[in-house]
Amino acid sequence: MSDPVHTIAALPTKRTPGCPFDPPAELLEAREHGPISRYVFPGGKEGWLVTGHELVRAVLADPRFSSRRELMLHPTIDVTGMDVPPAPPGEFLLMDEPRHGRYRKPLAGRFTARRMRLLTERVEEITAEHLDAMEQAGPPADLVTAFAKPIPSIVICELLGVPYRDRDVFQADVESFLSGEATEEEQMAAYTATQGYLAELVAAKRADPTDDILSDLTGGDFTDEELRGMGLLLLAAGFDTTASMLALGTFALLRHPAQAAALRSDPGLADGAVEELLRYLAVAKAFMRAALEDVELGGQTVKAGSTVVLSYSTANRDPERFTDPNVLDVRRRPEGHLAFGHGVHLCLGAQLARVEMRVALPALLRRFPGLRLAVPEGEIGLRPETADVYGVKSLPVTWDA
Repeated sequence: MSDPVHTIAALPTKRTPGCPFDPPAELLEAREHGPISRYVFPGGKEGWLVTGHELVRAVLADPRFSSRRELMLHPTIDVTGMDVPPAPPGEFLLMDEPRHGRYRKPLAGRFTARRMRLLTERVEEITAEHLDAMEQAGPPADLVTAFAKPIPSIVICELLGVPYRDRDVFQADVESFLSGEATEEEQMAAYTATQGYLAELVAAKRADPTDDILSDLTGGDFTDEELRGMGLLLLAAGFDTTASMLALGTFALLRHPAQAAALRSDPGLADGAVEELLRYLAVAKAFMRAALEDVELGGQTVKAGSTVVLSYSTANRDPERFTDPNVLDVRRRPEGHLAFGHGVHLCLGAQLARVEMRVALPALLRRFPGLRLAVPEGEIGLRPETADVYGVKSLPVTWDA
């Protein structure tokens, strides 16, 4: 007789005190029971939680699992009896082929590793400008507002052709529907406001194209509604996830001073250190898929129509894939981490995020060798587990002026 399958009744809402970088203990425990557990969704319907690296990667590569929003249950909200609509036109993250490819393919060539490497000099300029401003203002500083937010914000604004003067508006709205702290009504209001802003921007680009991605897309056969959706996805992903990685990554390095010292003293470690931070932190914690047919997965039968929660954070801490996975080691080469996903939905902006982090983090550590937290570790505010993207709310730091 086989052992009963481990069941988790609800996704955890808190991390272990003093362990801000580790996945919640309940998720780590679930993985210890095996790479797949039953998950009881709000409303009582059963689905699955996948916590092992090999199985998460397998699901992401398997076309029998769908990304369509309308097919999936919500991990924390009871949607029983609700008519969940498909993703709006252009928001291709929650679509399958061929709709997904219609939007992604025209963008893929604009986010290649080569094109993103060509941005390195501009990222270096932006980084230096903000480090200069921090130095001139003197300590202390909130690293989130002084460093982590503006660098990716400027870059994505320039790529998309969004006037940087409008950044405060879209940043606040994007954070509202990604931070996990706004009410459902506030999130909807922020989403609607962002859509309205992008509608005006698309109209301006059609009337007077400039040298940017959004203007280029107006020359194709996309409707204004599709362009709004594509712009929203690129704006949100290009800004918030990288900003969270820069801030949380700095926090992790300050908590591990030997690792920070190694990265500061050896620029050759930058590429591997960024990959290790991506693995170790996994700010995009989880995604979901819906089974289109019965699928055997990890010794279990996932029935057609079942929703599967994929835990990236535990997959990236899987001891069967990574040696000493709970240790941050900037000298590690963590090949195959899933911070950017896998398969056809591999993050379009992965190479952009890598360039920004490879430039910004070592530059910060070199400019301020005495950088340290300005408050006790326990006072650093963290986004809740309900947030789509994990990170710090603020990061007060100081240094020897």
